[in-house]
Amino acid sequence: MPALARIALSLGSNLGDRFAHLERAVEIIKNNTSIFNVRLSNVYETKPIGGPEQDDYLNAVLVADTNLSALEVLELVKAVEVDAKRVREIHWGPRSLDVDILALDQIVLDGIDLTLPHPRLSERAFVLVPWNDVDPNFVVPGLGAVCDLLSRVDGAGVMLRSELSLDEQDDFE
Repeated sequence: MPALARIALSLGSNLGDRFAHLERAVEIIKNNTSIFNVRLSNVYETKPIGGPEQDDYLNAVLVADTNLSALEVLELVKAVEVDAKRVREIHWGPRSLDVDILALDQIVLDGIDLTLPHPRLSERAFVLVPWNDVDPNFVVPGLGAVCDLLSRVDGAGVMLRSELSLDEQDDFE
């Protein structure tokens, strides 16, 4: 079995039953036999950034270990979005589910289909706040630790939804 790598995924939804979309995404990812030690952030509500007028998002971050390659992880997250009936009609438009690969260990890629680490993660409180919940010391290649990145952004618009929990069955010690 190849060595395990730490993966961080951002989950967001602002169409339909937003929380159900997040729950289903977590279920599919957890059931993948190449994903291990899943940890989940709290769920946060945020205003959309860019794009047309749209409803608020629910956001979370999932961190896990995997032996999948970067392109295999991309295939997995695209399949998760298809399961949620994600439609890509408007750039930065509303979506039933958006799953972004934030980082895969210390891999740096600049490809047509995938850029790692995610190119705008250091600017996005809606990513950094939940990521800090589960893996504050993850060092993003070329950028630094998640906790340090979070200290440089305004997290005021990222509202904890404490009544919503994706992590009812904790897979981790």
